Amino acid sequence: MTAPLDQLIALACEARSNAYAPYSNHPVGAVLECDDGGIYSGANVENAAYPLGCCAEASAISAMITAGKSQTISRIIIAGPSTHTCTPCGGCRQRLNEFAAPDTPLILCNIDGEIVDETTMETILPNAFGPNDVHDI
Repeated sequence: MTAPLDQLIALACEARSNAYAPYSNHPVGAVLECDDGGIYSGANVENAAYPLGCCAEASAISAMITAGKSQTISRIIIAGPSTHTCTPCGGCRQRLNEFAAPDTPLILCNIDGEIVDETTMETILPNAFGPNDVHDI
């Protein structure tokens, strides 16, 4: 089951509008669509002690896990706060890699919900270290 892309973009923009970003003024929303049709959104949440903040992608993954799912992510949509491309940070690329295949589409949208780039996990995190690289733990 696949949701219409415009619906997922609207959900990512809605999540972005709920972000808590008083320090950076850089609100981000993310939506993950899973193989089973589940849709999970997240927004970035900043903290005055900067390392304690949480990215939108991490929030969406947490929502997925909290819902009892550890599915394979089939699509990732990120809505940034301006007209330029807003890609996941390095840590979130690694987090997404835990649940997404190398060919998982990543759709990046601007403040108006327009698609500004489409890529894949493999492109943004080549030669990724993932679950298959951890042996006998």
